[in-house]
Amino acid sequence: MSAGKSVRLFLADGTPGGLLTAEIMNWTGHIVAAPRSDLGTLLKRPEASRTGIYLLLGDDPDSVGGSLAYIGEGDDVSKRLYQHSRAEEQGGKDFWDRAIVLTSKDANLTKAHARYLESRLITLAQQANRARLINGTAPAPLPLPESYVSDMEYFIAQAKIVLPVLGVNLFRNTTVSVTPSNPTEPSSSHPVVSPLFEMSLKRYGIVATAQEVDGEFTVLEGSLVRASWIGVEEDGYRRLREKLVKDGTLISSADGTIAVFSRNQVFASPSAASAIVSRRNSNGRTAWRLQSTGLAYGEWQNQEIDLDRREP
Repeated sequence: MSAGKSVRLFLADGTPGGLLTAEIMNWTGHIVAAPRSDLGTLLKRPEASRTGIYLLLGDDPDSVGGSLAYIGEGDDVSKRLYQHSRAEEQGGKDFWDRAIVLTSKDANLTKAHARYLESRLITLAQQANRARLINGTAPAPLPLPESYVSDMEYFIAQAKIVLPVLGVNLFRNTTVSVTPSNPTEPSSSHPVVSPLFEMSLKRYGIVATAQEVDGEFTVLEGSLVRASWIGVEEDGYRRLREKLVKDGTLISSADGTIAVFSRNQVFASPSAASAIVSRRNSNGRTAWRLQSTGLAYGEWQNQEIDLDRREP
């Protein structure tokens, strides 16, 4: 049986769109999230004046994930947030509309800890490729004793659990094992991974593979895509494909007849994934099938439900 996690959320002003705090029982970390319009309230909170990490998030219409992000650290996070709130000509940043502050409830994070966390989180965000980072390269972390490194890695692991609950998927990695040893047994470091699904267009020599990772439908690196659309192409799928080509996720062959996924890519639905692969409107629940048995994705999803209903 998997070990559950209890995430405690507190809506400071009683509204889901306002300032909120998040924490996990027995974790010293503490997270505060606020829209830019509530920055004044955030800066007055005691957590903001501590040493910690902050994330600035905004929209990016030109990226697949649709997000821009900046990751920083500070001895007094409130001072850094205030600087970023100023106009660009005054050294601030205009792109962001939400701020996330990660600190410690016991105030034991030091400058060295924060530098380590900043470097690791930038690297993780680059690997996940969920947003376009405003940061350049990840700064080299200050060397820490082995025990401190272990503590900081645990801090990061817990933050990666809490942040998606707040709708922040910046660090959710799409790199998965194609042969998970136990696809139904999650842990703090390994996500829940489904068996492999496959979609093929034999006439065109197209084969694509995918997995469901922590509830997200992910087409895997190396999957092939048909080049031309069949019928009337929907604007949404056309724009999505253009973004995938622009950011290098899809790379066309020399003759332009097919394209290949250069990395794993998360889709909003299996139907969006199958439409990009087949270049036509497609029902992903039937188009994707288990590589091992041929069972359709939708039937695979309903297996447990059907089994429960058959029980007396």
